[in-house]
Amino acid sequence: MKNNIILIVNPISGDVDKSELIDAATAFAEKENLNLVIYNTSGISDSDNIKVLYNTYTPQRIIVAGGDGTIKMVAEAMEDHDVIIGILPAGSANGLAVDLNLPSTIEENLEIAFHNDFMEIDMISINGKKSIHLSDLGVNAEMIKNYENSSIRGKWGYALQTVSTLIDLEDPFIATITGDFPTIECEARMIVIANSQKYGTGVSINPNGVMDDGKFELVILKNMDLVVLGKIITGNMPIDVNDVEIISTDQAFVTTNIPVSFQIDGEYCGKETKLNIEILPKQLKVAVPNPISAII
Repeated sequence: MKNNIILIVNPISGDVDKSELIDAATAFAEKENLNLVIYNTSGISDSDNIKVLYNTYTPQRIIVAGGDGTIKMVAEAMEDHDVIIGILPAGSANGLAVDLNLPSTIEENLEIAFHNDFMEIDMISINGKKSIHLSDLGVNAEMIKNYENSSIRGKWGYALQTVSTLIDLEDPFIATITGDFPTIECEARMIVIANSQKYGTGVSINPNGVMDDGKFELVILKNMDLVVLGKIITGNMPIDVNDVEIISTDQAFVTTNIPVSFQIDGEYCGKETKLNIEILPKQLKVAVPNPISAII
């Protein structure tokens, strides 16, 4: 009997056609004598439909062709099941794939997604919502809101909205952050809740992030002038505490003096004034390149 593999495809992620990827995955499964079940997301009852598919086929792996939002949706649907998730990067930025050092070719990613060993990564709960990668308050979330409302997709679209957002930059907000560390009260342009190191654009925002250490980082960007932004984009995170402060913890509470734009894993979630944050250790089995040590 053939082993079952479910392929979840987000047809609109990244605004790119998925037919080549689906054909490649189908051919790979046939070569490996696997029964590939393909499901295209529609935005309607996807989580429930994926649960039904799992109960019908009981696969050991589910492959996701989409971005971080699609991966998170599948992970949440499978939270009560022992299943390995393989990733075929097909979103606008593919942040988790970047942090996992997944290769650039479909052929290499198929091998990893279908066959490679896995690591168990943490997730983060933020006001009861789960994050697998990077979430934030402030400038980047505002940029994502603008990006979602624009017609230009991909990295070029992100770049255009970054410039536009910085030109229209509002005053900083005041944040109070409490936890198992001295209380912090400061002006901030952006607060990142990081389970990993890099945005999908390749920009490193949390150089010491580890996805399976039982902790997350709060990266507090107090200053976002062009000099600081340039350092971040070129991979040289500022070390001046007047510009950036990083806290590693497993629980924190953030309040702001005004409603601030907020995003989770690249999805704009509106404005918030309070964030209750805690780590959820080893929530997700993800197929990774070998050796695993290359990504931590």
